[in-house]
Amino acid sequence: MQAIRTLCNEHRSLAAVLHGLLHLVRNIHLRQAKPDFTLLRAMIHYIDAFPERFHHPKEDAYLFRTLRMRNPAAAPLLDRLEEEHRIGARKIRLLAQTLERYALEGDRGFASFAATVSDYAAFHWNHMQCEEKEVLPLAARFLTPDDWQLIDTAFEGHGDPLLGKAAGDHYDALFDRIVQLAPAPLGKRALS
Repeated sequence: MQAIRTLCNEHRSLAAVLHGLLHLVRNIHLRQAKPDFTLLRAMIHYIDAFPERFHHPKEDAYLFRTLRMRNPAAAPLLDRLEEEHRIGARKIRLLAQTLERYALEGDRGFASFAATVSDYAAFHWNHMQCEEKEVLPLAARFLTPDDWQLIDTAFEGHGDPLLGKAAGDHYDALFDRIVQLAPAPLGKRALS
């Protein structure tokens, strides 16, 4: 059941980026710090590229599909989570749009961007918590060793099951770039 550890680690990476994004927004609001649009764009790109194009498809195609076969009673929960994957993709488009509007409009666009960040973070944390507190215990209970072998292979390492290891390496590099750009305590760059 290595896939459970991988999935939770991927959730932790996403949570770190979300916490960082909220921290930056809070600093802009409270300290009237100058926005670092390069960093904000990199964070939103990670939130878009990693979970929406890499993490969620693996959950849907391997974990959810197999659990649905082994425990049909889980179908309503899995349907809801798959719908949340689609809703999340739309919310990310809105996040990117409000960031660009903020970049163009300046302070006038900040409140909308900040609200969109807060909404997305709350939405995604609730989603991840449901997966970890509800889906993973069901999977541990109902999936067979053969099921886990297939799922573990799909989640193995950090490669994309469709695009290969290079795609996974791209997300690792993007996360590292965010850590390098982000101010302390989130990243390695000192607060200015």
